Amino acid sequence: MKPFVFRQFVLQQHTAVFRVGTDGVLLGALCGITEQAQKNILEVGTGTGLISLMIAQRCLSANILAIDINPEAVILATENFGNSSFTNRLQAMNTDFKTFKTEQKFDLIISNPPYFESNPSEKDALARQQRELTFTDLIGGVTENLSTRGLFSVIIPYASVTEFIDHCQANRLFLQRKIVIFGRKESEAKRAVLEFGFTATEPVTEHFIIEEAPRVYSEQYLATTKDFHVFKTGATSDR
Repeated sequence: MKPFVFRQFVLQQHTAVFRVGTDGVLLGALCGITEQAQKNILEVGTGTGLISLMIAQRCLSANILAIDINPEAVILATENFGNSSFTNRLQAMNTDFKTFKTEQKFDLIISNPPYFESNPSEKDALARQQRELTFTDLIGGVTENLSTRGLFSVIIPYASVTEFIDHCQANRLFLQRKIVIFGRKESEAKRAVLEFGFTATEPVTEHFIIEEAPRVYSEQYLATTKDFHVFKTGATSDR
């Protein structure tokens, strides 16, 4: 498959691994990280390694462990990490998050998880369908592995937001920030980036628009992803 070229790294892709997509780019660009707060980071379901590489570019002091249940994804992410200038701060591991055990707590746990409960298609089934990792599994694992002052950042379909927030709160994870994502200004909400911590607080809500018109990126999208994307003349969308 054709590689995906970003400004500071190149992602090789594979038919057995979920490809680079807008959801991953948005989560990597929008998640709330700082040099001071997030030193040890865990990505759950790394795929090509896209989000981990974006985080490594954004946070130069971070050490990132990227896990995936798909061995093909781990091989591919390891290759992509090794070809980047951030390689010494990145590690990919083939493991199931449901049985993942470590004494280390993480300052940031980030995931673009499978979100279809069921789907007859076998294409990208591990990456897209909740066969091996349900929202319940993900939230439970985050509760066990997140540091006291850590941040959990996730992107999910907007239709699942209320259920997801309630489930997190039942596990002592409280909403800190919600970014509602629209394909276009006049369209219904499509996705949401949600961020949680163990401290209850008044959450911040933001809105984000991807396109101004069909296949034309919004100024908001261009500004948010300018350090990563290599835009073609006219900045048309590839969605």
